[in-house]
Amino acid sequence: MDKNNHTNDTTVNEAQPAYNQIDVNQQYTYSDYMTWDDDNRWELIDGKAYMMSAPNFRHQDILGNVFNQLYNYLKDKACKVYIAALDVRLNADTLDNTVVQPDLIIVCDRSIIDVAGIKGVPEMVLEVLSPSTSRYDRTIKFNTYKNAGVKEYWVVDPVDETVAVHVLEHDKYITRAYSVEDEGAPVHVLGGFNVNLSEVFANA
Repeated sequence: MDKNNHTNDTTVNEAQPAYNQIDVNQQYTYSDYMTWDDDNRWELIDGKAYMMSAPNFRHQDILGNVFNQLYNYLKDKACKVYIAALDVRLNADTLDNTVVQPDLIIVCDRSIIDVAGIKGVPEMVLEVLSPSTSRYDRTIKFNTYKNAGVKEYWVVDPVDETVAVHVLEHDKYITRAYSVEDEGAPVHVLGGFNVNLSEVFANA
């Protein structure tokens, strides 16, 4: 099964299934998800299926620039950083009906890593926006990550060249925006390590 063979369409399909096995109006679990073999990339949120599309080159350049900084910082540390596409089962111990593939993931508790991906809640996730996924990332995924207890959620905007950093405090996200004019954007789950945003958006 290959959930990572994308098309060139950049939309998030919330209405029309691309495969006759999958009905976006039905409820599914991780067990159902693992039977899908239509070569599309899917996510499940509260049992609802969302078909994801291929990122563009700028998206990948920005993502790679963030990953490189975090990877170099974490090489000799306990936490690890991963890049899409990797299944993250946010409620595997309960309903097991939410499976997401964040663009970037930081995991410090390695016990939640298994051969299929991440079975639990990572410390941090990051999404790079595209015009078609902006609402999805800023609302549906925002609430999904908050409710699951993800400590830090980054939303990177390639157009404005800004990053919205959402930090979980008392079950709510406290948000601060950073731009290339700032010295850097702190990664709170890593003790304040700063990502250099000038490097993130350079040559992207």
